[in-house]
Amino acid sequence: MRNTLKKKRVVITGIGVISPIGIGKKEFVHSLKTGKSGVTPITLFDASQFPTRIAAEVKDFNPRRILNNRAKILEITDDRRVLFANCAAALAIEDTKLPEKKLRQIRGGVVFGAGVHPVVPATETIISQGIVYGSETEMRTLMKGQEESKTAPIWNRVSLGTLSVAQHYGIKGPCYTVVSACAASSQATGQSFKIIQRGEADLILTGGYDSMIFPFAIQGFCSLGTMSSRNEQPQQAMKPFDRNRDGFVLGEGAGVIILEEFEHALKRGAPIYAEMSGYGSSLDAYSVADPHPEGSGAVLSMENAIKDAGIEPLKVDYINAHGTATMKNDKIETAAIKKVFAAHAYEIPVSSTKSMIGHQVAAAGALELIATTLAMDNNFIPPTINYNTPDPACDLDYVPNRARDKSFYNALSNSFGFGGQNSTLIITRL
Repeated sequence: MRNTLKKKRVVITGIGVISPIGIGKKEFVHSLKTGKSGVTPITLFDASQFPTRIAAEVKDFNPRRILNNRAKILEITDDRRVLFANCAAALAIEDTKLPEKKLRQIRGGVVFGAGVHPVVPATETIISQGIVYGSETEMRTLMKGQEESKTAPIWNRVSLGTLSVAQHYGIKGPCYTVVSACAASSQATGQSFKIIQRGEADLILTGGYDSMIFPFAIQGFCSLGTMSSRNEQPQQAMKPFDRNRDGFVLGEGAGVIILEEFEHALKRGAPIYAEMSGYGSSLDAYSVADPHPEGSGAVLSMENAIKDAGIEPLKVDYINAHGTATMKNDKIETAAIKKVFAAHAYEIPVSSTKSMIGHQVAAAGALELIATTLAMDNNFIPPTINYNTPDPACDLDYVPNRARDKSFYNALSNSFGFGGQNSTLIITRL
C-alpha cells in the first residue's frame, strides 16, 4: 500500500564550525567574506620529505576551552578528529539555544560522516614513524582488555566521534556513521534530512569530521598526483577552476548542523537559518579514483536533488561547488553543471570555498553546506580565491577572489567523493 503521509518540513536550527579559517560561526563568516586562506606549512608533523608540505590546519584549537572540561571524551582520546566532532557539536547545541536537559528528552539522533583511517598494530616503532594517526594514549586506551588483538578495533576509530557525542548528550535515536569518502558528511546530512521527513526523529545532529593531515595520507594523495605542490606560496596554492590549478590542499575540521522538524522548531522558538529542501545521491560506477569523464554521476546527483526539492533548475540561485582544483574534477563538474542547468548555468554564481579551507575529505560537505547556509543568512556569496587565469574548459561565473553582496533563495551544494560517490544538498531561504 502506498504511503500517502505528507513529508515533514526540515529546517537548520544550529551550526557548529571548527575550520582552518575560524572556530565558531562568527569568525568563519568573517573569513569567508574577506577571502581568507587557511593554508600554511604543515606543523602537525615533520613534512619536509614530502612533495606537498602545506595544509589547511585548524589553528589555536583548544578543546578544553570549548568543552569546559565536561566531556568524558577528553579522558579517552586526544585524536583531533574526534575532538573536532565533539567541539563542533557543543557549538551547534549552544547555537540552537537548547538546554542539554531538554535535548535528552527530544526524539533525537546523531548521524555524522567520517573517514576510514589506517589501523595497524600499535607498536612503538610504527607509532614513532607516524603511520598510525591518533596518539599512543588513544591506542593504549582502546586496547585495554583486548588481549587477543593487537589492533585497535576499526569500528571504534571510525565511529568514536559519532558515538561519543550521542553518549555525552544522552541521545538515543538514530546513530550511525557514514563512510563514503568526500561525500560522507553530505550524505550523512541528506540521510538525516530524510529521517526527519519520515517522522522518525524531531532533531538530528549531523555533519561530519575529519583530518587527514598525517604522513600516511599525505604520501597517498601525493602518489595519486592530486595534491598541489606550491609549497612556497601556501595561501595561493588552492586554485579551483583556474587554468594553472595543480591539485588540492588537505584541510581538517568538523561541521555540525542541527536539523529539526519545522513545527518542532517553531514550537520551541528555535533560531532558523534555512529550510533543507532537497537531497540527491548517486554513484559513477566508473573508477576508484577518477570521476566519470562525462560527469554522469554528478549530473544524476544534482538532478535528483532538484527533483526532491520540487523546484525547477532555473530557481537555483547559487552553487557551492565541489571544486577541488584538480584538472579533471573542475572541468567535469563544470560540464555537469552546464548539462543540468543549460543556459542558466552561465547566470548562476558558482564558487569553491575549498579555495580558502582546503579539502576536509569526509567533513568537506558539511563545512561547505555551513558556508552556504551562513552566506544565505548574511546575504553574500563566498568567493573562489586564487582565481587568476581563466580556463576555456571552465567558463562559468566562479565569483573570483572577492565575496559578492547578494541575497539568494535556493542554493545547491555538491560533494563528489573518491569511488564516484556523489551527493547534492539544496537549502531554501524561509
